Amino acid sequence: MIETETGTGSGSAAGTGTESEPVRRLPRAQRRAQILDAATRAFARTGYADTSLDDVALEAGISRVLLYRHFESKSEMYRAALDHACARLGERVGTDHFTDQSIPAFLDAAAEDPDGFRLVFQHAAREPEFRDLTDNLTHASTELALRQLREIIPEPAWARWAARMVFIVAIEGAIAWLDADRPDPDQAAARIDAAVHGVIEAARASY
Repeated sequence: MIETETGTGSGSAAGTGTESEPVRRLPRAQRRAQILDAATRAFARTGYADTSLDDVALEAGISRVLLYRHFESKSEMYRAALDHACARLGERVGTDHFTDQSIPAFLDAAAEDPDGFRLVFQHAAREPEFRDLTDNLTHASTELALRQLREIIPEPAWARWAARMVFIVAIEGAIAWLDADRPDPDQAAARIDAAVHGVIEAARASY
């Protein structure tokens, strides 16, 4: 059922004399969250270029008119969906330092919001207009890792290499795990963590 300005349904009742159901009005913040969740699913499925506002409206079960009450354009909606996904990720993983729980939390975040995870780390990375978000996230995470890895990897060049690689391994490991239908969920984080520590040990190989 699609919610419109005046009622619910596909719109076929309009002009026919059939009384339509009252629109299910939501608080503005709740409606915006609903739209962002639907937009995230739609964009993660077909990408930015191939997803229209009509696709998002259909996914959300509302009219396109209601979309424009919250977002002026598709690009504004896409960036808001990316920001929303990043905020969820930050809440789950944290942004101040890495601990033994960072990889499990990272994988849990991917499992809880796979569409948002793919949107940030797969789709946005390929979109020139939105690449800045992924680049900023990568830079911040790499710098955070570097501050910690400098303490255990004396060679600066290899410390920088490891800081970049552990982030790549964590992301690609999580995406590959999602693509493989999430095997061994109780052991998956330990496996990805082992791959990350393999990178660190490789950077420390000569010490």
